[in-house]
Amino acid sequence: MSSAIETKKQLVDQIADQFKASQSTIIVDYRGLTVGEVTELRKQLREAGVEFKVYKNTMTRRAAEAAGLEGLNDVLTGPNAIAFSTEDVIAPAKILNEFAKKNEALEIKAGVIEGNVASVEEVKALAELPSREGLLSMLLSVLQAPIRNLALAAKAVADQKEEQGA
Repeated sequence: MSSAIETKKQLVDQIADQFKASQSTIIVDYRGLTVGEVTELRKQLREAGVEFKVYKNTMTRRAAEAAGLEGLNDVLTGPNAIAFSTEDVIAPAKILNEFAKKNEALEIKAGVIEGNVASVEEVKALAELPSREGLLSMLLSVLQAPIRNLALAAKAVADQKEEQGA
Protein backbone atom coordinates (compact mmCIF):
# COMPACT_ATOMS: atom_id res chain seq x y z
CA MET A 1 0.00 0.00 0.00
CA SER A 2 2.74 2.47 0.90
CA SER A 3 4.52 1.93 -2.42
CA ALA A 4 1.33 3.01 -4.25
CA ILE A 5 1.17 6.15 -2.15
CA GLU A 6 4.85 6.85 -2.80
CA THR A 7 4.30 6.40 -6.54
CA LYS A 8 1.39 8.86 -6.43
CA LYS A 9 3.46 11.37 -4.45
CA GLN A 10 6.23 11.14 -7.03
CA LEU A 11 3.71 11.70 -9.83
CA VAL A 12 2.27 14.75 -8.03
CA ASP A 13 5.79 16.13 -7.58
CA GLN A 14 6.54 15.50 -11.26
CA ILE A 15 3.38 17.33 -12.39
CA ALA A 16 4.09 20.22 -9.99
CA ASP A 17 7.62 20.49 -11.41
CA GLN A 18 6.17 20.60 -14.93
CA PHE A 19 3.80 23.41 -13.89
CA LYS A 20 6.71 25.36 -12.39
CA ALA A 21 9.10 24.78 -15.33
CA SER A 22 6.58 25.61 -18.06
CA GLN A 23 6.42 29.00 -19.77
CA SER A 24 2.80 28.23 -20.58
CA THR A 25 0.42 25.41 -19.75
CA ILE A 26 -2.99 24.93 -21.37
CA ILE A 27 -5.72 22.64 -20.02
CA VAL A 28 -8.22 21.27 -22.54
CA ASP A 29 -11.24 18.97 -22.56
CA TYR A 30 -10.74 16.46 -25.36
CA ARG A 31 -14.07 14.59 -25.11
CA GLY A 32 -15.49 13.80 -28.52
CA LEU A 33 -12.21 13.76 -30.42
CA THR A 34 -11.44 10.64 -32.39
CA VAL A 35 -8.19 8.75 -31.91
CA GLY A 36 -6.97 10.09 -35.25
CA GLU A 37 -7.71 13.69 -34.25
CA VAL A 38 -5.92 13.29 -30.91
CA THR A 39 -2.96 11.72 -32.71
CA GLU A 40 -2.82 14.65 -35.15
CA LEU A 41 -3.01 17.13 -32.26
CA ARG A 42 -0.22 15.35 -30.38
CA LYS A 43 1.91 15.40 -33.54
CA GLN A 44 1.44 19.15 -34.03
CA LEU A 45 2.25 19.85 -30.37
CA ARG A 46 5.30 17.55 -30.40
CA GLU A 47 6.70 19.34 -33.47
CA ALA A 48 6.45 22.62 -31.55
CA GLY A 49 8.24 21.15 -28.51
CA VAL A 50 5.07 20.98 -26.40
CA GLU A 51 4.43 18.03 -24.07
CA PHE A 52 0.79 16.84 -24.09
CA LYS A 53 -0.24 14.61 -21.16
CA VAL A 54 -3.36 13.21 -19.53
CA TYR A 55 -3.29 12.91 -15.74
CA LYS A 56 -5.92 12.07 -13.14
CA ASN A 57 -7.66 15.20 -11.89
CA THR A 58 -6.91 14.44 -8.24
CA MET A 59 -3.19 14.24 -9.00
CA THR A 60 -3.32 17.41 -11.07
CA ARG A 61 -5.22 19.28 -8.32
CA ARG A 62 -2.62 18.33 -5.74
CA ALA A 63 0.19 19.30 -8.09
CA ALA A 64 -1.48 22.64 -8.87
CA GLU A 65 -1.77 23.36 -5.14
CA ALA A 66 1.87 22.41 -4.63
CA ALA A 67 2.85 24.78 -7.46
CA GLY A 68 0.73 27.60 -6.00
CA LEU A 69 -1.92 27.46 -8.75
CA GLU A 70 -5.10 26.91 -6.71
CA GLY A 71 -7.16 28.76 -9.35
CA LEU A 72 -7.03 25.68 -11.60
CA ASN A 73 -9.06 23.46 -9.27
CA ASP A 74 -12.38 24.68 -10.72
CA VAL A 75 -11.54 23.53 -14.27
CA LEU A 76 -10.11 20.15 -13.30
CA THR A 77 -13.31 18.18 -13.83
CA GLY A 78 -14.03 15.62 -16.50
CA PRO A 79 -11.42 14.28 -18.91
CA ASN A 80 -8.60 16.79 -19.26
CA ALA A 81 -5.36 16.91 -21.15
CA ILE A 82 -2.56 19.32 -20.34
CA ALA A 83 -0.10 20.89 -22.79
CA PHE A 84 3.19 21.99 -21.17
CA SER A 85 5.62 24.25 -23.04
CA THR A 86 8.98 25.06 -21.47
CA GLU A 87 10.30 27.06 -24.44
CA ASP A 88 7.57 29.01 -26.24
CA VAL A 89 4.79 30.86 -24.43
CA ILE A 90 2.58 31.24 -27.50
CA ALA A 91 2.98 27.87 -29.26
CA PRO A 92 0.59 25.68 -27.22
CA ALA A 93 -2.13 28.35 -27.14
CA LYS A 94 -1.82 28.97 -30.88
CA ILE A 95 -1.85 25.25 -31.84
CA LEU A 96 -4.72 24.34 -29.50
CA ASN A 97 -6.79 27.37 -30.49
CA GLU A 98 -6.38 26.60 -34.21
CA PHE A 99 -7.21 22.94 -33.60
CA ALA A 100 -10.29 23.92 -31.54
CA LYS A 101 -11.54 26.08 -34.44
CA LYS A 102 -11.39 23.07 -36.77
CA ASN A 103 -12.63 20.52 -34.20
CA GLU A 104 -15.44 21.82 -32.03
CA ALA A 105 -15.05 18.86 -29.66
CA LEU A 106 -11.80 20.31 -28.27
CA GLU A 107 -12.51 22.86 -25.55
CA ILE A 108 -9.86 25.09 -24.00
CA LYS A 109 -10.63 25.31 -20.28
CA ALA A 110 -7.83 27.42 -18.76
CA GLY A 111 -4.13 27.98 -18.77
CA VAL A 112 -1.09 29.06 -16.83
CA ILE A 113 1.00 31.74 -18.51
CA GLU A 114 4.39 32.36 -16.93
CA GLY A 115 3.16 31.23 -13.51
CA ASN A 116 -0.20 33.06 -13.55
CA VAL A 117 -3.55 31.32 -13.98
CA ALA A 118 -5.23 32.51 -17.20
CA SER A 119 -8.86 32.35 -18.29
CA VAL A 120 -10.06 30.95 -21.61
CA GLU A 121 -10.29 34.49 -23.03
CA GLU A 122 -6.69 35.24 -22.03
CA VAL A 123 -5.47 32.00 -23.61
CA LYS A 124 -7.33 32.81 -26.84
CA ALA A 125 -5.91 36.36 -26.84
CA LEU A 126 -2.43 34.88 -26.43
CA ALA A 127 -3.12 32.56 -29.38
CA GLU A 128 -3.89 35.55 -31.60
CA LEU A 129 -0.46 37.11 -30.99
CA PRO A 130 2.18 36.67 -33.69
CA SER A 131 4.89 34.09 -33.09
CA ARG A 132 8.22 35.03 -31.51
CA GLU A 133 9.80 35.29 -34.95
CA GLY A 134 6.95 37.52 -36.13
CA LEU A 135 7.35 39.81 -33.13
CA LEU A 136 11.11 40.01 -33.68
CA SER A 137 10.65 40.93 -37.34
CA MET A 138 8.17 43.66 -36.33
CA LEU A 139 10.68 45.01 -33.82
CA LEU A 140 13.45 44.96 -36.41
CA SER A 141 11.22 46.83 -38.87
CA VAL A 142 10.48 49.50 -36.26
CA LEU A 143 14.17 49.85 -35.44
CA GLN A 144 15.11 50.17 -39.13
CA ALA A 145 12.42 52.74 -39.97
CA PRO A 146 14.29 55.89 -38.76
CA ILE A 147 17.46 54.91 -40.64
CA ARG A 148 15.47 54.11 -43.78
CA ASN A 149 13.62 57.45 -43.56
CA LEU A 150 16.90 59.32 -43.07
CA ALA A 151 18.38 57.63 -46.13
CA LEU A 152 15.31 58.50 -48.22
CA ALA A 153 15.44 62.14 -47.04
CA ALA A 154 19.17 62.38 -47.84
CA LYS A 155 18.53 60.91 -51.30
CA ALA A 156 15.69 63.39 -51.91
CA VAL A 157 17.94 66.32 -50.91
CA ALA A 158 20.73 65.04 -53.18
CA ASP A 159 18.29 64.64 -56.09
CA GLN A 160 16.92 68.14 -55.51
CA LYS A 161 20.43 69.68 -55.46
CA GLU A 162 21.30 67.78 -58.64
CA GLU A 163 18.22 69.15 -60.40
CA GLN A 164 19.02 72.71 -59.28
CA GLY A 165 22.61 72.38 -60.49
CA ALA A 166 21.57 71.12 -63.94
